[in-house]
Amino acid sequence: MNIIELANLNAFYGDKKVLNNINMKIKKNKITAIIGPSGCGKSTLLTVLNRMIGENGGSIEGKVVFNGKDILNYPKNELRRKVGIVFQKPSPFPLSIYGNLAYAPLYYGVKDKNLLDNIVENKLKISGLYEEVKDDFKMSALELSGGQQQRLCIARALTVEPDVLLMDEPCSALDIKNTANIEDMLLNLLDDYTIIIVTHNLFQAKRISDYTVFILDGEIVEFGETEQIFNNPKDRRTKEYIEGMYG
Repeated sequence: MNIIELANLNAFYGDKKVLNNINMKIKKNKITAIIGPSGCGKSTLLTVLNRMIGENGGSIEGKVVFNGKDILNYPKNELRRKVGIVFQKPSPFPLSIYGNLAYAPLYYGVKDKNLLDNIVENKLKISGLYEEVKDDFKMSALELSGGQQQRLCIARALTVEPDVLLMDEPCSALDIKNTANIEDMLLNLLDDYTIIIVTHNLFQAKRISDYTVFILDGEIVEFGETEQIFNNPKDRRTKEYIEGMYG
């Protein structure tokens, strides 16, 4: 089942076209990796999916359908509740650990303290962070390590139960252990969430994704099952990128 469909999508910043004729269908409850060299349009594609591109000065042509409905027909706050995003650099709010995770549920109307407590505890457990912070909920989230902050940000994104989690290089600044923790978490999320991850780490894409899309100069060169993309690419440029000839 497809949860997102892009048809004839073009994206612009001013007069500059950064995505050209993107056609792609994202499968529900799967991990789709977006790979390609720096500046090819990977991160722009993520910002299209929850309409952040408009706030960054960009615009789109074409169609993006989420759960059978054009994203332009969703109120922005509703779309972003359903399509969450985690950025490359951990971005905890200057609040306590508890305050970070309670922030979005409070914004969307959760007022019951017991329900808030349950949401915070559940998402911290999902992120693998609960045992590390369970006695320090009042501690500033800014005091956590980089890897802990990133897991906190993922947990925070999950507190409003999105259908899709967008991830822009979430492990690029992390060590091997924290990267492994986050990869394990993502694999464990697939029963309930769809994940789209931009990554420069080709080994990461190969390890955890079900589907991979290779973008070059704003265009999709190849899109398919990850095993096929890495083991039997159909396009010469895909093979060259995977083999490290450029990028």
